[in-house]
Amino acid sequence: MRHLFLPFAILGVLALAVFLGPLLWRIDPLEMDFTAFLAAPSLDHPMGTDATGRDVLARFLAGGRLSLLVGAVVMIAGLVPGALIGLISARVGGLVDTVLMRVMDSIAAFPPILLAMAVAIGLGGGLWAAVLGVVVSTVPFFARLMRSEVMRIRSFPFIEASEAMGGTPWFTLRWHIVPHAATTMLVQCASVFGYAIITLAGLGFVGLGAEVPTPEWGVMITEGMQYALTGQWWLTIFPGLGILIAVVGTNLLADRLSKVLGGGNS
Repeated sequence: MRHLFLPFAILGVLALAVFLGPLLWRIDPLEMDFTAFLAAPSLDHPMGTDATGRDVLARFLAGGRLSLLVGAVVMIAGLVPGALIGLISARVGGLVDTVLMRVMDSIAAFPPILLAMAVAIGLGGGLWAAVLGVVVSTVPFFARLMRSEVMRIRSFPFIEASEAMGGTPWFTLRWHIVPHAATTMLVQCASVFGYAIITLAGLGFVGLGAEVPTPEWGVMITEGMQYALTGQWWLTIFPGLGILIAVVGTNLLADRLSKVLGGGNS
């Protein structure tokens, strides 16, 4: 477990900051201070203010909560259908397997970010359109991995022993194959969580994700870009650091989980 200390520490500190921070920093992220436009970081505003006088720290914390929660939603919403498709494909086989995998291959043929953008544009943009776009792009990851894991585990001697003792295929699948595949899927979940955070921030940056004035890290970077060359560095640096910390933490977690659990793709 010592291998997991660093990623859990990184993500734990970030989660505690964004979820418990508002208890200590009671400023509305949408509240405008008309006496402090583009104020540099100070004791009154530790991360400065933006062009409309909104506190960047309050917006950073709100954006962090949104990013972590939406990342979890994407991870779960991609895992459930993806894992079911992979299980059905591996268990039934034949034509069903061929059709399901060709559909997954067709979706995976598109670069994930472009697929997410296409879905978001087709649904008119906005946060939840972007979320759905990212979910669609993650389903093939889970489906193909689950199918390969089920096929691999089915060849193990203890599976043959279970079936020889009278265990039905579905019993073996539920009580033996799925629990063993769960460790690999857990590693994939960590990877997808980080992917979701950075992709949603990217969609927000290009105007296809959360909309102004929603405090979201990608949107904050977009709003601050026009001031990057005039000295207001805090508008882009702090949300950028938030994305960096979250993604590095989740990728490190996926890598360490892969080593600890002895399998999986990080």
